[in-house]
Amino acid sequence: MQPLPGFRDFLPADCAARNYIFARWREVARRYGFVEWDGPVLEPTELYRKKSGDEIVGQLFNFTDKGDREVALRPELTPTLARIVAAHEREFKKPLKWFSIGSCFRYEKQQRGRLREHIQLNCDIIGETGLAADIELVALSIDILRAFGFSEKDFVVRISDREFWTDFLQSQNVGQDRWDEILQAIDKSEREPREKTSERLGSLAEPVLDILNKGGRSEKLEKLVEGLRARGLADFVDVDVRIVRGLAYYTGIVFEVFDRVGKLRAVAGGGRYDNLIEQLSAGAAKLPAVGFAMGDVVLGELIKDRPAASQKMETTLRDESKIDIYVVIAKEKRRADALAQVQQLRDNGYRVDYPLAPVKVGKQFQTAEDLGASIAILYGDEWPQVKVKTLATREEQPVSTGDLIARVDSLLR
Repeated sequence: MQPLPGFRDFLPADCAARNYIFARWREVARRYGFVEWDGPVLEPTELYRKKSGDEIVGQLFNFTDKGDREVALRPELTPTLARIVAAHEREFKKPLKWFSIGSCFRYEKQQRGRLREHIQLNCDIIGETGLAADIELVALSIDILRAFGFSEKDFVVRISDREFWTDFLQSQNVGQDRWDEILQAIDKSEREPREKTSERLGSLAEPVLDILNKGGRSEKLEKLVEGLRARGLADFVDVDVRIVRGLAYYTGIVFEVFDRVGKLRAVAGGGRYDNLIEQLSAGAAKLPAVGFAMGDVVLGELIKDRPAASQKMETTLRDESKIDIYVVIAKEKRRADALAQVQQLRDNGYRVDYPLAPVKVGKQFQTAEDLGASIAILYGDEWPQVKVKTLATREEQPVSTGDLIARVDSLLR
């Protein structure tokens, strides 16, 4: 039997690659002072209706459970975050800098960079209205990708501001009941023929398309870019007001990360959502928030496409898969003594392996080479001495069992 469409098996090499991504995500998020949280995979379907409307249900894995509750596998992490923060925000000083890594599920057509199940990094700052939080999030998204070996030649963060467009719509006397419709048309303008966009925009087609052709600017966006320039990160970003993000809950700065070649879907995306926590939880405090999400599927495709990033991952995984010591049991009567020292070596933090069954000595040394061991320890007739062999140099020395740990420490630490 095969996995369901859009789902994945993770064989050891795949699991190692996935864990490589997780490790970089955690490393950089923690470097920025973020702490990890998590929530349930199963939530009430109503949580997603409140955030995205009834149309979201068609993209969910949803069902009625045995308690007759309408539930869904989470399609994203932000609604769960909003629910948790609304319930517990008084327990924490603001701003919160939280991140999470979790599986998300969407019932939609799978394609390159999009599956029905993916693992997503979410990073959010909650409780801060200032532009410094937006700058921090954009900088974090850049540094996460830099940690994989990508440069400004590999990806770009396209930054916009929904307030730029809402101010424009107000200047054009467009009622708020049409704002989402117009913003959706702008969001789709890159993926649709210009005629279709004009049809969607109606009487606003000429001024909107003029802005899209010439580019739009705002003082807020200029300050954001200057904040990134002060960190040496301005070369990674472009101001692009075509980015509005399709979700209606965004209230300010929004951004999406793309590969420079333009072959892939967005690698990451996010923005400011100052009203969502209050909207999702009745009686919750109004808490400003800004965050982004990055999925492992598109990121994995980008790593494969860039030799430098791919080589960096392969080198790291190769090094991480190696063991430190292989114990060669030349005489079966020494097995119990060897295993006692295997345990001692493992207790001292070394990665140690040995043959589970009797094997010829030559094959054991070959296994040690295959596993990338730095040294082999031979248990034979010399007991209570063993031979310690440095595999790279072939140098071999007898060592008494009482001095073994000290000798291993001198070779490996």
